[in-house]
Amino acid sequence: MKKPAKKTWLLASALTLGMAVLTPLQAGATAVETTNNVTIQIEQKITGTIKYFDGGSITLKGTDGKNYYIGLHKFSDKQIEQLKLAEGQEILVEGSIVKDYSDFFTFAVYKKSLPKEVTKEELVQLEKLFSDMKKAEKEENYEEMERIYQAMDNITRPYELANWQPEPFEEFINEAGFAEKNIVIKAQDKEQLKTLYSNWIKYVKENKTDEASENIDKIFAILEPYYQELYPPLTFEEYMADMNVDLTKEELAKLKTLYEEAQKAEKDKDDELSMKKWDQFYEILRPHFKPVPFEEYMADIEFSISNADYAKLKQHYEEAVALEQKGEDEKAGEQWEAFYKILDPYYEANREILISPSKLTFNGQDFTPEPETN
Repeated sequence: MKKPAKKTWLLASALTLGMAVLTPLQAGATAVETTNNVTIQIEQKITGTIKYFDGGSITLKGTDGKNYYIGLHKFSDKQIEQLKLAEGQEILVEGSIVKDYSDFFTFAVYKKSLPKEVTKEELVQLEKLFSDMKKAEKEENYEEMERIYQAMDNITRPYELANWQPEPFEEFINEAGFAEKNIVIKAQDKEQLKTLYSNWIKYVKENKTDEASENIDKIFAILEPYYQELYPPLTFEEYMADMNVDLTKEELAKLKTLYEEAQKAEKDKDDELSMKKWDQFYEILRPHFKPVPFEEYMADIEFSISNADYAKLKQHYEEAVALEQKGEDEKAGEQWEAFYKILDPYYEANREILISPSKLTFNGQDFTPEPETN
């Protein structure tokens, strides 16, 4: 079991449209102490084995037994592709610590993604706005973040739109894979789609957001029946095929009725009725689900837990599962709170140490980030 890390990706989300690039915070002190009392000097050398590589970061198990998150955000996409990193590979990392995942975002690398036509005066404005965005993020002022993002977008979007090359209509329509399933779009629908697609491109280039959204909505409204043919809903028997539960004939009959009613409600876009039917569906199924044994639930834990805490965790887990099976979700929630009150400090103590690398060494080769440009 792996608890999801509480990473702050808010700024990345805000800058998704053609702007987001992650980069480590430039270190300014000679040493930084983390929350779990690990001190790393600037340009500390860390050796270890790659546990996970996702194209943007490395999760490393150090030879010192500690876990490290190596952000590759200073490296270009081309450089990362050339690295050809793989799980299980030995690597030497030279770099400095950053305090938080959000600190991987700096203006220096963000600007690498900007259109080359952006002027020096606009770069100055964007750097100020970027700094304001970081401040608003730390304060969790999401309205201010949205306002700042819009101001940044107003500067960059004209250049992005000028450089935008929309794909031809046939490529756009073939992306869904209709032809692969021999689904033929009617000639009348295709003509409408072509017109709407052309209008959508026109409005996007003119930065008319509402009109562009209206046209793309119409496109998908026409395509809806074709998508339903492409991805037909599962039959009740198909839906139940992988469920390892023992049910009576009466229960199966009730479930099938509820399933079909839920599917019809979804087709009619009656979300409230659909939710009600699914709730009833799983109310019947709930007592038949076999809970995962505690030992299996804890199998992926990579750190040691004291015997006393392990025993308490098992008690809370088994009580929570038993209460959930009875439908007593509120009481079960109390047990889960007690469970994680014990476990959370272990996660905190074994948290990944965040490293901004200045050099990677493996297979006898050194790799450094591309130098910054003005």
